[in-house]
Amino acid sequence: MLPPDKHLTIGSMLFPGLDQIDLTGPFEVLSAIPNSTLHVVGKTKSPVKDFHGLNLVADMTYDEAPDLDVLHVPGGPGQQALMEDEETLNFIRKQASKATYVFSVCTGALLCGAAGLIKGKRATTHWASHHLLPYFGATPVDQRVVIDGNWVFAAGVTSGIDGALHVAALLRGQPAAEQIQLYMQYQPEPPFDAGTPDRAPKQVLENARNAVSKLTADRLATAKKISAQLGIKV
Repeated sequence: MLPPDKHLTIGSMLFPGLDQIDLTGPFEVLSAIPNSTLHVVGKTKSPVKDFHGLNLVADMTYDEAPDLDVLHVPGGPGQQALMEDEETLNFIRKQASKATYVFSVCTGALLCGAAGLIKGKRATTHWASHHLLPYFGATPVDQRVVIDGNWVFAAGVTSGIDGALHVAALLRGQPAAEQIQLYMQYQPEPPFDAGTPDRAPKQVLENARNAVSKLTADRLATAKKISAQLGIKV
């Protein structure tokens, strides 16, 4: 926990094709952390669409961003286009080197991996990409949230809310995080028991895997290429 009088600067990355809940779910939590300022940071300040078409706008560019106490890296299908984008990867490297915490959500972990930052770390990501983590030198852990040192990894999509609450507790203590949780009335009671591969009906899981099979294959090819560049043998 950091001193309450220390003002915190938090940055959430924005890029085309991200999953907006990877951004906005944690945003709801992180923006409520006491004595903090949250910025949405992108390559440009022009509007971009998430992968379902929602328009979102960054309030500052990579170059304008100050040193961040917390770097929040979301994921989503648009992550794939940035895996070899040096401007984005250098931004992640620069900010992660100074941040108190780095917080990845979903396939944001793969972006951090492409930046060469998760070697030797216990990590998680979306279930459809979980098997790719070793290509970046990470040890996959089948948990909704994994904390390794100053890294906080959340699994797929809605897991980002859980991860953000952990970050809030690490920064300001559990009571502060609980107050944020209470304000959000965050006590999920999903109508169906199909939220993880091991609990979803067989046909539902098969349909879901088929729906992302092309993207998963593309991610695997990129992961293998980056693994070779990083000197990681899988």
